[in-house]
Amino acid sequence: MANIKSAKKRILITEKKTKVNKSRMSSLKTILKKFDTAIENEEIEEAKELIKTVDKKLKKAVDKNLIHKNKASRQLSRLTKQLNKAM
Repeated sequence: MANIKSAKKRILITEKKTKVNKSRMSSLKTILKKFDTAIENEEIEEAKELIKTVDKKLKKAVDKNLIHKNKASRQLSRLTKQLNKAM
C-alpha cells in the first residue's frame, strides 16, 4: 500500500475508472454478441438495427479511449461485410 497521499488517491481513482471501463467494454461486447446471434439466426432486420447501435457504441468507446480508432473501424467494417453477405 502506498504511503504518499497522492499515490493513495491515484489508487482509488484507478479502481473507479477500471470499474467504469469494464462496464463500458462489457456493454460493447454484449451488443457485438447480439449482432452475431442475429446474423446466425438470419434475422436481417434486427441485424440492421443492431449495426447502428454497434456503430454508435464503437464511436463512443473510441471517444472514451477504451479502444483504438483503427480497431473500431476494423470491427465495424467486418460486421458490415457479415451483414451484406447475409443479405
